Amino acid sequence: MESEQHQIILAIESSCDETSASVVRDGVVLSNIIATQKVHEEYGGVVPELASRAHLQNIVPVVDQALKAAQISKESLHAIAFTQAPGLLGALLVGSSFAKGLAQALDIPLIPVHHMQAHVLAHFIEDPKPTFPFLCLTVSGGHTQIVLCHAPLDMEILGETIDDAAGEAFDKIAKMLELPYPGGPLIDKYAQEGNPRAFEFPIPNLEGLNFSFSGVKTAVLYFLQKKKAIDPDFVKENLKDICASVQYTIVKALMKKFEKAAKAYGVSHIGVAGGVSANSGLRTAISELGQKYKWQVYLPKFEYCTDNAAMIAITAHYKMLQKEFTDLKAVPTARAAWK
Repeated sequence: MESEQHQIILAIESSCDETSASVVRDGVVLSNIIATQKVHEEYGGVVPELASRAHLQNIVPVVDQALKAAQISKESLHAIAFTQAPGLLGALLVGSSFAKGLAQALDIPLIPVHHMQAHVLAHFIEDPKPTFPFLCLTVSGGHTQIVLCHAPLDMEILGETIDDAAGEAFDKIAKMLELPYPGGPLIDKYAQEGNPRAFEFPIPNLEGLNFSFSGVKTAVLYFLQKKKAIDPDFVKENLKDICASVQYTIVKALMKKFEKAAKAYGVSHIGVAGGVSANSGLRTAISELGQKYKWQVYLPKFEYCTDNAAMIAITAHYKMLQKEFTDLKAVPTARAAWK
């Protein structure tokens, strides 16, 4: 039987506003189904209670689609994986409760996955896969981290944001510009047609490898207030240049620390992960950094940059090889540091 010949895992991701399920067999992703919640657009951000309700509506059909796309029956599964942390607690509860119920019904192991570790391991879904040691810049709406990977499950955080994440800064500045949610990708879109040197915003000069983006956000706020007091149409007339300048500033801040870390630790295999890794300015900057120093650069496909279950599945694959399971007492947590 197929279930006796292969290691097959169903993974569930429900940390924020994407309900996703993926099937992986022997480290090969067979399906990756994502249901994006549109309900939050009118509110200008994710509403936790609405996210939880949407997950409840989506999870059964999404899992069903993932199994059908992979041509795998639930009886063939060896384990169920789920995102345990971090994320919106109500959203995580939907995914973890479903995973527990299915694992118990099938009498198979349960694998807990840390969402940020999974973002890094998105690089191992398809070839070419990074060589260790591997340095990853993980940039999302809630996190900004420089992670040194010694092995798939052996990671070390070298630096992280002390306040706002880069993705959060993009989204909040987009809101200042009255762009619809999610605004980060729209800043990227307009930035491609603007002048990145049109306006100058400060980059915090922190010691070590940590980041800070609250100052950039505040500087843009005061800048816009000052300009709009003189010309109410300033944003409309300069939108592309503002977006380009904001993106240039945030990407420059990210690359400054990332380059410093790669040099300090002598790492020549580098990559970027997380939702903001889909940003064209960031992808270009890290590619140019690789060309400058002849480092090997890894950029995941766009579908593996944003929240998705394939990255949970590939992480679960490595955890299953090490027999890192949990039991039905496992609880999701909104915030959780890596072990």
